[in-house]
Amino acid sequence: MSQKLTVIVLSLLVAFTGCQKEDKVSIQARSTYVSPEADGQFVSVTATGAWKLTLEYPSGTTPWASVNPSEGTGSASDIRFKYEANTLEEARQVTLVLTPAKGTPAREVITQGAKAEEAVHGSYGYDVAPMDWLELPATKAGDGREVLVHAMDGGKYLGRDKSGTRNWSCDWDYEEHMSLWVAYPLNNSLKGSGNRSNEWGWDKLLPTSLQPDLTNGSYGGGWTRGHQIPSADRLSPRAANVSTFVPTNMTPQAYDFNGEIWARLEGKVRDYAGLSDTLYVVTGALWKNSTRATSKSSGFIVKVPTHYFKALLYKGSSSYAKDTEGYMMAGFLLPHDNGIAGGNYKDYRMSIDQLEEQTGIDFFPNLEKRNKALSQQLEAAQPNGFWN
Repeated sequence: MSQKLTVIVLSLLVAFTGCQKEDKVSIQARSTYVSPEADGQFVSVTATGAWKLTLEYPSGTTPWASVNPSEGTGSASDIRFKYEANTLEEARQVTLVLTPAKGTPAREVITQGAKAEEAVHGSYGYDVAPMDWLELPATKAGDGREVLVHAMDGGKYLGRDKSGTRNWSCDWDYEEHMSLWVAYPLNNSLKGSGNRSNEWGWDKLLPTSLQPDLTNGSYGGGWTRGHQIPSADRLSPRAANVSTFVPTNMTPQAYDFNGEIWARLEGKVRDYAGLSDTLYVVTGALWKNSTRATSKSSGFIVKVPTHYFKALLYKGSSSYAKDTEGYMMAGFLLPHDNGIAGGNYKDYRMSIDQLEEQTGIDFFPNLEKRNKALSQQLEAAQPNGFWN
């Protein structure tokens, strides 16, 4: 082979090799620390080509976790990482190894807490809410959530004689970094008047290390900061409005959903409240079966809810409630989908019994304690003409 031909062949080989680009991949678990209890979480993979996902354990370790699917092509955010309960007295680790067809593997180490470790949260709120307020759903001991109760000044509510009027309560999930629900009373007086403060900050009732950082932006991934108690439901005093701009009141919401159908329902709830003595409101999000998650720009990867709901209990003098001691109920359950943004929230209206079946939450148990027969009647009834 001539020297000139050799140079040409070598040049072609170099050019061909240059075309074989490596697939740069990354892997990210929603949390790199998990509790000792058996559970699972979603893992996100960023890739352009084919990949395999394996688990590496320290030598001598019995496997205790799994991933599904364990192979695929392109990016994915719905890979399920499941793990067994840790019955050992020490923490343990597993490494998720993402290996592309071409390129360098990426790794993510996950640590599972020891059986003897204390929970990562403390007594910042109530494990089981002791109050008999009508807006509060039933709560359960040891479910990984605590009820935080806010005063109108943004601090912890200590009772009317100590910290004024109660503002809003939430069932904060320490694992998911969201509130399952936010509950509050609403009428024209409690709503107040004024303008939206937009003073994004931290919830004073929790250490900032336990909260997503939403002070200068959203969760990441294109999701908005969606209020559960709307800013417009607490316009004054100003501190009460500021208290609605904290992470415990936020969820990652789709932009069109948040600004259209959900905003219209929020406005209608204020209309209902304006016609009542008091409207007791529960707003919440469901994420158990979610396959979507935010990025980690807020400090946490947060599941994106699949549904949003409202449970409403009216107390007043409407003719619709003359035979029910002035009480009425209605529920709403909306799929979290931009596709329904231009739709009518009334299409998602239902009885409280139906909402309880769909959410697994027991609403307005304190009314049942006062009058069981009336409560059962109201929960079973379909929303009447008042809710149009």
